[in-house]
Amino acid sequence: MIDIQLLRKDPDGVAKRLATRGPGAFDAALFQRYESVRKELQTAVEQAQASHNKLAKDIGMAKGRGQDATPLLEQGAKLKELLERSTAKLAELQKENQDFLGRIPNLPHESVPVGASSEDNREERRWGQPRKFDFAAKDHVDVGEGLAGLDFATGAKIAGSRFVVMRGQVARLHRALAQFMLDVHTREHGYTEVYAPYMVSAECADGVSSLAKFKGDLFKIEGRELYLIPTAEYPVTNFVREEIVELKSLPLKFVCHSPCFRSEAGSAGKDTRGMIRNHQFDKVEILQVVHPSSSYQTLEELTGHAEAILQKLELPYRVVSLCTGDIGFSSAKTYDLEVWLPAQNAYREISSCSNFEAFQARRMQARFRNDKGKPELVHTLNGSGLAVGRTLVAILENYQNADGSVTIPAALRSYMNGAEKLTRP
Repeated sequence: MIDIQLLRKDPDGVAKRLATRGPGAFDAALFQRYESVRKELQTAVEQAQASHNKLAKDIGMAKGRGQDATPLLEQGAKLKELLERSTAKLAELQKENQDFLGRIPNLPHESVPVGASSEDNREERRWGQPRKFDFAAKDHVDVGEGLAGLDFATGAKIAGSRFVVMRGQVARLHRALAQFMLDVHTREHGYTEVYAPYMVSAECADGVSSLAKFKGDLFKIEGRELYLIPTAEYPVTNFVREEIVELKSLPLKFVCHSPCFRSEAGSAGKDTRGMIRNHQFDKVEILQVVHPSSSYQTLEELTGHAEAILQKLELPYRVVSLCTGDIGFSSAKTYDLEVWLPAQNAYREISSCSNFEAFQARRMQARFRNDKGKPELVHTLNGSGLAVGRTLVAILENYQNADGSVTIPAALRSYMNGAEKLTRP
């Protein structure tokens, strides 16, 4: 959530920055109307309270002198009724204002490129060279089905479209990838591994993003105010909800492997073939809670941790800065890592690494005690380190061989009992 004091101090400046996200990001006129009515109501409440307090003293003095206080008591009853009505109206307006504020996206950082869509994202760097094949490269669906390892028909029979069943050596490689990522992040990058619930409350979901705006993207548990997580960011960020963290404990660094569940609302017709956009997939999430002064240095570090996985797997990729029109609702700045997929002849997203600054912390009231002992909002960051299914896709496509086998990346062979290839059964 954006700082309300910043909105009050510079609504036009905020509106100008948010306008770079696209039309409708912030209704400055509506905010000003809310503020105007709020000030009027607040003044009315304060005046009624002051009058009520003065009248209470006058009643006490009249009774002390033995005077008839009936007229004052009648006036006091009317003032009390007015005060209660005004207070109720103010509370209702403040709730409406909070709902309005909760739908406003984060302010883009000044370094974020201005643009309207993904076409305006800025490439920062590339790593590795895409492989040149001397045979017709297949996509991951054909490679995986040829290995009897990807079964989309059974997935559809069980749960409908956009689900997959993995079998045998492909299922094992998928599990090996998650274990490999966890090992690298805990042993080399200093993250603490955590296991978290796969469901969160509405309050927790709204702390990470805007539940009112994005409820349609989530799967809700029928009859319960619980939602299946779209990423481990949802439960893990909420570790610090309504907490005051001691300064000496920062940064907090967590890594969590979990399934992720997404309705993919609004994505009809996109990536319907294969594993790129499924309703259920696995991800290894890396997350940091840090001092505000270090969050942008941490963003570079965290992005590097995600890159390290791709480099160890020797998968070509590029890093792009998302433009203002493409960054997520809660993000102030995001880097996407895009892995090369030969069958698509394109780079496709495999990780998003974002700095949310104090946006999520303000929604969750997640704070630390600064060097003066006063509570201050933390900054939160997270990224995919990596999306396990998409990493499997990248390996099946980039490491495929003409005979239908797939070479296992050297970094994963110890997790695969020393095997060097996935072979046709």
